Parts: sequence; structure tokens; C-alpha cells
Amino acid sequence: MSWNPGIEPGCPDQVGMDAIETLIIPRARDLGGFEVRRALPAPKRQMVGPFIFFDQAGPAELLTGQGVDVRPHPHIGLGTVTYLYRGDFHHRDSTGADQIIRPGELNWMVAGRGVSHSERTSAAARGGPNSLFGIQTWLALPESHEDVTPSFEHHAKNALPMIEDNGISARLILGSAYGEQAPARMFSETFYADVELAPAARLPMPDEHEDRAIYIVDGSISVAGQEFGAMQMMVFRPGDRITVAAGEKGARIMILGGATFSGPRYIWWNFVASSKERIEEAKAEWRAGKWGEGRFDLPIGDRGEFIPLPD
Repeated sequence: MSWNPGIEPGCPDQVGMDAIETLIIPRARDLGGFEVRRALPAPKRQMVGPFIFFDQAGPAELLTGQGVDVRPHPHIGLGTVTYLYRGDFHHRDSTGADQIIRPGELNWMVAGRGVSHSERTSAAARGGPNSLFGIQTWLALPESHEDVTPSFEHHAKNALPMIEDNGISARLILGSAYGEQAPARMFSETFYADVELAPAARLPMPDEHEDRAIYIVDGSISVAGQEFGAMQMMVFRPGDRITVAAGEKGARIMILGGATFSGPRYIWWNFVASSKERIEEAKAEWRAGKWGEGRFDLPIGDRGEFIPLPD
């Protein structure tokens, strides 16, 4: 059963502002040199479909020699998505993956029962001034797949389906929408796309998914005649047929959603689980640091340091 209320559908141009179930203004955090804005989880909304974490990193301009260094750290019960507009990350994880990700590409790491990974600005990018701008998300895994074997997929920019029509240019990153299917393996019904809209272009939201949201990266869009600007997330009521229109300068948005989960998830640090017991087990194993003996190991090629369990 869904834990969102059922709502009667409406026509695209007849919906009112109450079609927006939740409006989220992400909170900002300064991580020293660049800013992160977190839209999910929010006080009034933990998840949109399987999406349980949504961060905008940057935009930031970094000097020669500078970069981001996220040391090895653990995850359970989720899949992570890195999607960049500018810059790069060197991803390493305990499955053996060692991959540079660049704008328009997809890194999809499934933590399952337990994985660790690091993300650092590449050595090549540090050789001169460099930029960082992108979105990082976590997707919770359904209970039936919480303990799957960790895995990693990388998909190049040209492997992700493009949908283009009447001022709309959309790259499908995950799942299915508009008759297209992205290549990464999903564990529940999902859609996630990077959409660029020309001025006044109109985008109908996929109506085959129960949970749907828009995050505005740049520009503005209008819903039911009201305009919304960058760094806002709108979560729509299930069932309503929604069409949004880009503002006079166009817009770049991320659209996301999927099937509603049967209940909320517990979140502690980098762990997501359907029970507190799973999180306590993961905490104990990361604290013990017996790499390669249980659920956690350190990434091959990045084993010199790690982020300890918080107090």
C-alpha cells in the first residue's frame, strides 16, 4: 500500500497550486570551498519514489591544485548516483571499480549489504583551475534487495537515451519515461532525467509513475500560473496530470520519482535501512575496521585513509 493519500486526477491546464503536495527549499551547507544544498530528505518529505537523498554540489570554482576529497566511507541499503554538469570525480569503491565520471555520464553504485567508496577530483583536473557542479542522489532499495551483492555500473553520455521535441531536450539517467528505458539496472519503478527547456517550452510530467518531483537547477518554470526559480523542489500529488512551462530565459531541471515505498526508511549517517537493527549491525562492522572480513572493505587503490564512524 502507498503511504501517500490517493488523489483524483485532473487535466494539465486545470490543476491548481494544490497539485504541488510539497514545496522544498533546500538548506545550504558550506563544505569549505563549495556549497551543498540538500533537498531530500526534508522535514515534510523523506522520499520521492525511491529517492531518499538529493544534494546539489556547487557550482564552485576551484584554484589550481584544489579539489574535492571525499575519503572512503560506507553505505548500506541504497544505490548512489553521481551526475555532473561541470568538473569530474575519480570514483573508487570496494567492488574494485575505478572510474572517472564526467558531465552527462552516469555512475550507479549499488551498496546492497555493504560497500565503501571514495570520490576525489581527478589529478588531471587539479592541474589547473577547475569547476564543480552536479547532483548526487541516493535511491533506497526495496526490502527484497537490501542485502544484494554490491555492484557498480558506469554508462557513457551517449549510452543514455535522449528525448527531444519542441524546445525540450531530456537525457534519461535512470529508469523509464516517455517511452524510453535507461540502461542501468533498477530494483523498483524509477525515473530520473536531466531536462533542458527553451523559453516557454512546455513539458508534460510522466504520468505512469505515482511519485513525481521537479528540482530546478537553473532558470524558472511555472506551474498553474505561478513561477518558481532555481534551487527549489516541487513534489506533486499522485494522479494529477502535470504540465510545466519554462520561463522567459528557459530552464534546466531534474525530474525524478517512481513507485512509492510501503513505508519510510531509517537513515543514520550514510546508512539506509528498513530496520534499526540493520543500521546497528553496519555501525558495529565499520567501527571494528576488519576490512575484507565482513560486509566492508576499503576501495582498491584508496586504502590509506577512511572516514571513521561518527560519535
